[in-house]
Amino acid sequence: MANTTSGTTIFEKGFSIADIVEESFERIGIQGVSGYQLKTARRSLNIMFQEWSNRGLHYWEIANNSITLVNNQAVYTMFRSTSDGTSDAMFSPLSANMTNNQTTVVVDSVSNFPVTGTLLIGTEQITYTGITNDTNTFTGCTRGANNTSAATHLTDDNCFNNSSIINGVDDILEASYRNSNIIDTPLTKISRSTYQALSNKTSNGQPTQYYVQRFIDKVTITLYLTPGTSEAGDFFNYYYVKRIQDAGSYSNDADVPYRFVPCMVAGLAYYLAVKFSPERIEALKMLYEDELQRALAEDGSSSSSFITPKTYYPGI
Repeated sequence: MANTTSGTTIFEKGFSIADIVEESFERIGIQGVSGYQLKTARRSLNIMFQEWSNRGLHYWEIANNSITLVNNQAVYTMFRSTSDGTSDAMFSPLSANMTNNQTTVVVDSVSNFPVTGTLLIGTEQITYTGITNDTNTFTGCTRGANNTSAATHLTDDNCFNNSSIINGVDDILEASYRNSNIIDTPLTKISRSTYQALSNKTSNGQPTQYYVQRFIDKVTITLYLTPGTSEAGDFFNYYYVKRIQDAGSYSNDADVPYRFVPCMVAGLAYYLAVKFSPERIEALKMLYEDELQRALAEDGSSSSSFITPKTYYPGI
């Protein structure tokens, strides 16, 4: 008889937070957990996720985004959550008034917007299915999407790419200045001290450098040069690291790829041993560190390597 397999490769899906907690408790000799044990395990798991942010780069949490540049605005902000504030994002002003039932949206420029997506104007979300580039028009619009209400809007109201309004940014990895023709010019990331040494921080022009400040509730990006009228409407395009999501409900799947599930279980078992099984701390810590190092070594973005021999000319 032929061998059979499950036919699935979704290790981390269906392997809920509850399963991870139960497996971790069993590793310290405790079964049938409930009540406060579940609560303290979830708390430890969230603390461990925060500790992972100090362990280097997590490639599954890297994403790309764009912010529309504004005349004479050098500082742009991404907040921790919506309750902390509204993050800067990609937008284009409306070029005409809108009624509450029209199915097209006309803006100053559709440059850099995805071919399908969701717009945000005021508090109304509008989905669209196409773009007409020569008239800067979003077509196939559904008004009042995602339980919002259709409304009238005025010329010059900002029309946002809703997916570019992000929260939970941990750091900026790399960035470029992107013009309206979607041509990128790399920007140099500098330190606060280097920025402070620049003589005229209000000079307008195409940005060439930026520095990042990481606060409790937000991350700010400061550009140099400050965008002027010629750069307004162009973009700051960047790759960023997101925060790992909280464990949340016990029925949730963890916000990690399958490669990290073993070290997540080993790490939670170690954290629980500190509280419930001190005699197992050392052994579980060694297992956790070993599992984590393997996962971090595997998690990456491979690229081509080039080996060039050293050339020596003694008579020159």
